[in-house]
Amino acid sequence: MDASAKIYVMGTVQGVGFRFFVQREATFLGLKGYVKNMPDGSVKCEVEGPRSKINDFIQVLRRGSRFSRVTGVQVKFQKFENKYKNFQITY
Repeated sequence: MDASAKIYVMGTVQGVGFRFFVQREATFLGLKGYVKNMPDGSVKCEVEGPRSKINDFIQVLRRGSRFSRVTGVQVKFQKFENKYKNFQITY
């Protein structure tokens, strides 16, 4: 079943290549959406795809990338809207 989620990742996730890591992992899992840095130092992701793949993606985000240090992940599942064609970094 397809789902949509807004995900906020806190910690040392800006200035360490985290968005590129997120884009690579989301694309590998076949998810669509975007990732962007937020003014408060967190990173926001919106993703769409199979709920099981989104759950896998959340586990990847919790581990983080090589140079990041994730201290928290907030997830809010939403109604699937099929509004993205791919996964991209937004500035």
